[in-house]
Amino acid sequence: MIDDIVLEDVQWVINDIRSDVFRDKHVLVTGGAGFIGSYLCDVLVELGARVACLDNFSTGLVKNIDHLFGRGNFKLIKDDVSNFEGEEGYDYILHIASRASPEDYQLHPIETLLANSCGSYRMLELARKHDSRILFASSSEVYGDAEVIPTPETYWGNVNPVGVRSCYDEGKRFGEALFIAYYREYRLDTRIVRIHNTYGPRLRADGYYARVLPRFISQALRGENLTVYGDGSQTRSFCYITDTVLGILLALGNESAKGEVINMGYPREVSILQLAKMVRNAVGCDSQITFHSLPKDDPKRRLPNIEKAKKVLGWEPKISLEEGLNRTVSWYRNTV
Repeated sequence: MIDDIVLEDVQWVINDIRSDVFRDKHVLVTGGAGFIGSYLCDVLVELGARVACLDNFSTGLVKNIDHLFGRGNFKLIKDDVSNFEGEEGYDYILHIASRASPEDYQLHPIETLLANSCGSYRMLELARKHDSRILFASSSEVYGDAEVIPTPETYWGNVNPVGVRSCYDEGKRFGEALFIAYYREYRLDTRIVRIHNTYGPRLRADGYYARVLPRFISQALRGENLTVYGDGSQTRSFCYITDTVLGILLALGNESAKGEVINMGYPREVSILQLAKMVRNAVGCDSQITFHSLPKDDPKRRLPNIEKAKKVLGWEPKISLEEGLNRTVSWYRNTV
């Protein structure tokens, strides 16, 4: 299923990508039915790439990609990246697959670890066999409860290796270490992007999959209380989906990004309490804000330093939080 807002989003990304970079290239997108992965599939198909979407639908949704089923340059591979044994060669591999919602990955810690460890190993071996260029979608979570704000790529992190979030944090850290090891030992063309909180249409708002912004939006649309954990002073940076997808594709297509680790996020720090009030205003409701116990190991602050992305990729976000929030609210209002 694709709607007018997503169609416009996809076109925005296409307008900022050289049209010949991906034309006729064979691209594998792991987690391609998920939030970010499905946008990547949409853009790459429109750019003329031959796209294979690998997904086990643990969190991805068929409705995110079903409009692509009739396209001659798109195919779906239903499989788990941790066990995938495909022999087909690809020009580019985008390893996006992983559970990403804290509540969800804490319920599935082993699967989350395997997607980022065994899944990364299988994708790297596939890339090595066919001399593919490969990108790993890492996360700001590798920084843990960062003590350096804004946080540059050179910061080593402050992570609890056995905490409740470690299945994701350490899974991403291991994935990064493995990608860099393949770059150093085999000179494989790897690149890593550390994605900070991304939001927009298709981000799930249901049950354990819901992250903070879609949870607020769905609560506000239903006239329910907005549930804030802790006192709401903890901060995050929120990047609209089109900016993140553009950054990923620039990192994949840019020769200068080989072997690099690059932050990808919106350089504006917003408290969770501020965000709740912004959502309430965007929806136009009078929902109350209620406060609940803060989850264990929840980071206090999160803000990326994106100077490297500007220098290496010529990338920085274009969509303000206010504009992106209004687009996202409109999508949820009309779709969910």
